[in-house]
Amino acid sequence: MSTPRRSDLGADAAVTAALFAVDPVGLGGVALRASAGPLRDQWLALLRQLLPAETPHRRIPLHISDASLLGGLDLAATLQSGRPVAQRGVLAQADGGIALLAMAERVSASVAAQLAVAIDTHEVVAERDGLTLRLPARLGVVALDEGLGDDEQMPAALLDRMAFHLDLNAKVEPVDPADWQAEEIAHARQFLPRVQAGDDVVEALCATALALGVASLRAPLLALRVARIAAALAGQDDVAPEHAATAARLVLAPRATQLPAPLDDTAQAPDEEDAANPPPDNPPSPDSEIPPPDGTDDEPIDPTQGDLEEILLAAAQAAIPPGLLAVIEMGQAGRTRTQTAGRSGMAQQGRGRGRPVGVRRGEPGGGARLHVMETLRAAAPWQRLREQQLPTRPAVVPTGQGARKRIHVRREDFHIRRYKQRSQTTTLFVVDASGSSALNRLAEAKGAVELLLADCYVRRDRVAVLAFRGKTAEILLPPTRSLARAKRSLAGLPGGGGTPLATAIDAVRALADLVQRAGETPLAVMLTDGRANVARDGMPGRGRASEDALAAARQFRQSGFKALLLDTSPQPQDSAQALAHAMGAVYLPLPHAGAQTVSQAVRLAARSAN
Repeated sequence: MSTPRRSDLGADAAVTAALFAVDPVGLGGVALRASAGPLRDQWLALLRQLLPAETPHRRIPLHISDASLLGGLDLAATLQSGRPVAQRGVLAQADGGIALLAMAERVSASVAAQLAVAIDTHEVVAERDGLTLRLPARLGVVALDEGLGDDEQMPAALLDRMAFHLDLNAKVEPVDPADWQAEEIAHARQFLPRVQAGDDVVEALCATALALGVASLRAPLLALRVARIAAALAGQDDVAPEHAATAARLVLAPRATQLPAPLDDTAQAPDEEDAANPPPDNPPSPDSEIPPPDGTDDEPIDPTQGDLEEILLAAAQAAIPPGLLAVIEMGQAGRTRTQTAGRSGMAQQGRGRGRPVGVRRGEPGGGARLHVMETLRAAAPWQRLREQQLPTRPAVVPTGQGARKRIHVRREDFHIRRYKQRSQTTTLFVVDASGSSALNRLAEAKGAVELLLADCYVRRDRVAVLAFRGKTAEILLPPTRSLARAKRSLAGLPGGGGTPLATAIDAVRALADLVQRAGETPLAVMLTDGRANVARDGMPGRGRASEDALAAARQFRQSGFKALLLDTSPQPQDSAQALAHAMGAVYLPLPHAGAQTVSQAVRLAARSAN
């Protein structure tokens, strides 16, 4: 079994379709990240080809109502017959088949929760409109994630229940055809209950998940089921190492949040600065970066040689996307979320603006809009009773061509629409312009601001730049989307002088407060080595300056703003880590980081607060 490379993504996509076609119910689903186009259509057509011809396929639109999803009252039939008539929802109609979730990156939390319950329990339970429904819903979900960037992500609860996370956005060549036919898939489905997995396979999959930083307990269980399905497709009664390696590559690798420990002692490469005097027989520092094992990209993995856990780790690490590897090496994937109110792109509830997210009971007025269909749906079950309570009123209203029934709508039947919109994000760059390496840091900030501004035109976000040196901190660029203005503001900034960290933190906190008062969400990004040597009052002195900086950082944390600290020193510094901890900020050691790396780190930090 060879090591998967970028050119093998077509084969992996075909294998994923075949494995999912064998047991869509047991695997939960496929999170398919792909733009609408020929590649996605080709993969969906391949899945249809492998499934039995009678398999139900139902599409779940983005703004589907609870009644359409779960089932409930058939309004037209109820009004016509005068008695409650139930209808089945999309999930019940997809029983035994596939449900296609459109625009999964924008799905609401309520729809994601209902899908998660259906995946877990294999049934739909609905109690609404005076009806109680309990219907089977054994289905697999194909979530179509059409997001092009990192700003919108599928709900974590739904992603966790899907065995496969397949990304076709990086593909340019067609998806390879499957090596199996529909008859072989059907045979594997019948053969699957006979496949057994030994304790060594179970332990190796769990150890691999732990080494990759996969916290969910569902991931190794799904990987074990995929390994059994791979064995069933091969016609074997027992799970072999190559089947377990396939499961690790397709299920565990996309969920990785950290690099596994090196498989041998030669995997740790010394830094150039330490090559002259390497420490004898000392283990590597926990802060040092761990490159992939030598030969990962060129040497094939033989699943019949070596320890099973090492085989699975090698297979999973080789399949981790390069972009995710860069994030893991920066330490970004293992970040913790700060419990703050100023979250990036924070969702805000509104009555008349934004994306529709459902309905609720309420009266129209003050910007709230009446939802006519839900109002009629709430009133329909009570029509016969209300007619009996109003005997003096005519049951019908005469018209020109005949008679029609009166519909009795009361105040408690009113339903209004709900909307949700995301607040605009303003990224506040705080640049340390002191010291001998100021020019390098300013160059990184310039490049990062330019890259972020390009995204701002799409997301309508803004960027501001602050710089501190000597005894003061000044705003070089007020919040703006103008790329030309950003370049002009940064072009003439000189470097050198002291490091007034406390003054800089106070300045960014004041600016963030103004941004938040304007209804926007601030995100502070500090580029510094954390070595303060100028106190708040402008007096030099490293000890007092450090105390003032930590005090200002604690005040910043109490304000509840999201922050990211990029350590620009050649080696990670304890002072910068302590400052980030006091601020409640995500800490990223980025020695000699380029503009692209800084921009990627900022985008990921903004996404982490969603």
